[in-house]
Amino acid sequence: MLQPFNRRRFLLTGTAALTAFGMAAKPNEKVNLGILGLRIRGKDLLRGFGQLDHVEIAYLCDPDLNLVPAALKAIPSRQRREPKVVQDLREVIDAKEVDALVVATPDHWHALATIWACQAGKHVYVEKPISHNLIEGRRMVEAARKYRRVVQVGTQRRSAAFLQQAAEYVRGGGLGKVPFARAWIAGHRKSIGKLADCKPPEKVDYNLWLGPAPERPFNPNRFHYNWHWFWDYGTGELGNNGIHGLDVIRMLLPLDDAPTRITCGGGKLFYDDDQETPDTQIVTFDFPGCTVVWEHRIWAKTGLRDKAFGIELVGEKGTLVVDAKGWHVEQGEARSDKLTPFDVPHLRNFLDCIKTGAKPNADIEQGHLSTRLCHLGNIAYRLRRTLTFDAETETIPGDAQASALLGRTYRKGFELPSKV
Repeated sequence: MLQPFNRRRFLLTGTAALTAFGMAAKPNEKVNLGILGLRIRGKDLLRGFGQLDHVEIAYLCDPDLNLVPAALKAIPSRQRREPKVVQDLREVIDAKEVDALVVATPDHWHALATIWACQAGKHVYVEKPISHNLIEGRRMVEAARKYRRVVQVGTQRRSAAFLQQAAEYVRGGGLGKVPFARAWIAGHRKSIGKLADCKPPEKVDYNLWLGPAPERPFNPNRFHYNWHWFWDYGTGELGNNGIHGLDVIRMLLPLDDAPTRITCGGGKLFYDDDQETPDTQIVTFDFPGCTVVWEHRIWAKTGLRDKAFGIELVGEKGTLVVDAKGWHVEQGEARSDKLTPFDVPHLRNFLDCIKTGAKPNADIEQGHLSTRLCHLGNIAYRLRRTLTFDAETETIPGDAQASALLGRTYRKGFELPSKV
């Protein structure tokens, strides 16, 4: 039985834990990394971390060994030894020489990988969205705090200097009151079509790939990348890219409260294929004093303002727009800053925090608060009704169906621990 979560009490104990990460590495001490997930994002992170000083890629891990050759080619030439290659992430977690894990697995593996790593005394860089469901996210925060681990989330825009400048402008009153904010994306994605179940490819441990997810026959459309569009493994486009827009809005305003009411519209209105998650979705989050909207049309060539991805904060003194060029203010004081790098600085911030014990720019608590918006939006979509959320307990009172979707049923051997 899930025990209600008291946010106020946890923040007090969590803050105390943050001041005592302890066991920080020495400034010039090498950090040995294990990379979990070797396809698109995992390979990107491998390259990113590999170019930084005092980093050694010690392990590569993926249930699909077919991905290993390309991953090995991405190892920087500066590295003196070839990393060990395994299929089971538990071998990486058990390895004493590994200091930190980089979790670039499908969403349904993020929580267990992070929690197990924290319990084993390892720091974690976990991709967004941090979790497959809301309860997992809270367990991840609890694990990071209890074991005093640095857990950085892959919402890398939090390490962007230009957005930190924008946040200072907004918080300094540049926009006045901000009652409305919106983020969007238009992916112009192709249909995934319809494919029949079949045997897994050779060199794939499909049982390990499923992990905590329900047992189902192998299907290529539920495997590499397209797993995003199935509820057993992913969180749809809201969790895939919506997390970035919503996290930036939370950072700029800032919004540490939870929405009290969540509504959602949309559906599979364009594609006729195997996808379960909506190709068209609009979610409205009513916060105290501000309404936030996310929308995606992953079939469209472009979105609002003729931008494929964007964010706008509409205030009494003007509208701040974030796009691929940076940010600027309309209908008010003109202000613009050029786009600054954030991918590599974000990785460097993670390593720096391991060495200093400081809180990372995208700490797991902030990652959870942003990710839970995605979960709540998807629950409202799946049930086709308005949700009322209790932030103190992180529950949806009086709605058994919605409450059931805050978590999931786990396969034997891959259960989420009730206590970390």
